[in-house]
Amino acid sequence: MTSIAKRPFEVRGVHVLAAMLAFFGAVIAVNVAFAVIAVRSFPGEDVRRSYLQGLHYNDTLTARRDQAALGWRAAAGFAPQTAEAALEVTLTRRDGSPLDGVSLDGALQWPTDSRLDRALVFEPAGGGRYVARPGDLPAGRWRLRAHAADDSGGALDFESELTWRPSR
Repeated sequence: MTSIAKRPFEVRGVHVLAAMLAFFGAVIAVNVAFAVIAVRSFPGEDVRRSYLQGLHYNDTLTARRDQAALGWRAAAGFAPQTAEAALEVTLTRRDGSPLDGVSLDGALQWPTDSRLDRALVFEPAGGGRYVARPGDLPAGRWRLRAHAADDSGGALDFESELTWRPSR
C-alpha cells in the first residue's frame, strides 16, 4: 500500500497578500458603513438652503435689531403634570405686561432626527399665554423655533430648548 505524504503548510507570499487585502478590505468596509449611517442619521445641515440664508444674513441682523428695539419677551415650557404634551408660550412687552392678539406659529424639532419634527398651532389662552398641543411626543430634549407677529408689523423670532418628561 502506498501512502501519500502530506507536505507541511508553508506560508507563501500569496497568503500574506490575501490576509492583508482581507484585513484592509474589512477596515474600509466598516468605515464606509459607519460614514453612510452617520450621514443618513444627521446630514449636518441645521437649516435647508443654508448658503442662500447666508447671502441674506444682513437682512437677518436688521430684523433682529428691530425685534430687540421692540422689547418683546418670550418664555416657553411644557405644562407640568400632563400625560399628553401641552406647550405654553408666554409673550410680554418690555414693561412686563402681557402681549395678546398676536399670531404665533412654530415648530418643535428633535435635534437628531428631522422626521420627528412637528409643526405647532398655537391658540390664545389669555394673559399673553398661547398653548399648542403637539400630540404624543417621545420623552427627551426638543428645540422650539417660533415666530410671533402682530398687525402693526411687530415681530419676534425666538428659540427655546425644552425637555419633555411625560407624567405617569
